[in-house]
Amino acid sequence: MAANESTRARGRALEALAAAHLTGRGLRLVEANAQFRVGELDLVMDDGGTLVFVEVRYRARSDYGDGADSVDWRKMRKLARAAQAWLLHHPEHAQRPCRFDVVSLDGCEQAPGVDWIRDAFRLDDLR
Repeated sequence: MAANESTRARGRALEALAAAHLTGRGLRLVEANAQFRVGELDLVMDDGGTLVFVEVRYRARSDYGDGADSVDWRKMRKLARAAQAWLLHHPEHAQRPCRFDVVSLDGCEQAPGVDWIRDAFRLDDLR
């Protein structure tokens, strides 16, 4: 398996772990790995009627902070654009309340620590 394919496979496995963590807490998976020209959404979940766009971040080591620390304003803006593209492709969800969560995974890939940050940022944070 090429390095790029290996990285993608690892990312998909970690995203599946994050999805399992969230479904275990009552969320429902709507879509995984939604890709658009403006960016990708790792997970789109439903939390009791609220549409949740979830960014999954992994860090094997915390030398530079945890995975959530890597979600800077540029990444937030990219996620917001991808969420907008997703809503344009799924107009039946356009009037639903939405939020952005981050699931930060760290440590051993096989059994990482999981930190779910609900409402990690708002669109108002980007202005």
